[in-house]
Amino acid sequence: MPTPSNDPSPTPDHLANRPPAPLAGRRVRAAIIGIGAIGGGSHLPALARLAEEGETEVVAAVDIDADAVAKFCAEHGIPHGYTDLDRMLAEQRPDLVSVCTPPTLHRDQTIAALRAGAWVWCEKPPVPTLADFDAVETEEGTETGGPYASIVFQHRFGSGSQHVRKLIAEQSLGRPLVAHCQTTWYRDTAYYAVPWRGRWQTEGGGPAMGHGIHQMDLLLDLLGPWSEVRAMAGRLVHDVETEDVSTALVRFESGALATVVNSVLSPDEVSRIRIDCERATVELTHLYGHSNADWSITPAPGTPEADAAGWRDFGEDVPSSHLAQLRELVASMRAGERPRSSGADGRTSLELIAALYKSAFTDVTVRRGEIGPGDPYYTAMHGGAPGWAPGTAQVSADATEENTA
Repeated sequence: MPTPSNDPSPTPDHLANRPPAPLAGRRVRAAIIGIGAIGGGSHLPALARLAEEGETEVVAAVDIDADAVAKFCAEHGIPHGYTDLDRMLAEQRPDLVSVCTPPTLHRDQTIAALRAGAWVWCEKPPVPTLADFDAVETEEGTETGGPYASIVFQHRFGSGSQHVRKLIAEQSLGRPLVAHCQTTWYRDTAYYAVPWRGRWQTEGGGPAMGHGIHQMDLLLDLLGPWSEVRAMAGRLVHDVETEDVSTALVRFESGALATVVNSVLSPDEVSRIRIDCERATVELTHLYGHSNADWSITPAPGTPEADAAGWRDFGEDVPSSHLAQLRELVASMRAGERPRSSGADGRTSLELIAALYKSAFTDVTVRRGEIGPGDPYYTAMHGGAPGWAPGTAQVSADATEENTA
């Protein structure tokens, strides 16, 4: 039977710096923190599928609601339910912890799991600020082959993105030149009636942070490091602290230029990436996940048919999904290797978002690497900017003029 617990947590010394347990010859013991839609609807099915294959076992779930976690565990055959994270870590000693709670909790929960010797698979956005991300990274076991904290960026994983990443990396399509990254979704006033939404402290940001981060992360995964960004943001419809739309121009180290649009004001919802290379245009059009059929490759005139046919051969269809990422993460755990979308690789999209906000709120071009300790955008995505920081005027002077014209 599930065993909910409200007992006091152990002291920090009880859990700190526990070495990772050997994984050879046994299943990965996993726990889920947060049993809402993402924990129960995405993480648990992925863990359950790997359990069927003998790779994992879910040993515990944690939630603040004792009755809910007891019901969740009973329904899914999870032996232990808790309301106290530290006690779960001490008693169950999981190898892997899925963090599926609101962003404001991610830092402390991830650090607690790492200190207990567990690898972490944390939902996006990883943490509210770059300072939080760096604090998490310092707790990773870089000298001992883990544990590491990996961010859920499932759009990177699957056959389509893997195939296109290889084509671009090998320059089979020629140099990438122009790109477009679009997350244009629709969220009504009822969506923002939930108290924690649209607020910097609890959601971490607007559509750039909470919605468009997936496509921006995939764009960076395909094109490599960015070098500078110039952005604008607006609060055009919703009565929120954060933006509800943003646009950005991004230059990559390769010289490629990209436009990025993130919106929750768009009735015709779509997620799209288009990359124009010297020899072909690659396009992905989907909404919340993609398969091979969602990708298209249009060769430039005069391209040999054999080349085009090879580009269009994506192989076996493996859709982007939590399962696809989890398979790779478990393989990394067993090998004692840093997984993709962790460390510097997991930080890159968060840094771009911080730079996007800084550019939009200060009207300057921001370069990669310039936001660090001492910069207000290092410790808060709003950077304390008037009109954007909590407690300041919600409408900029320009917007006021437009509204009164």
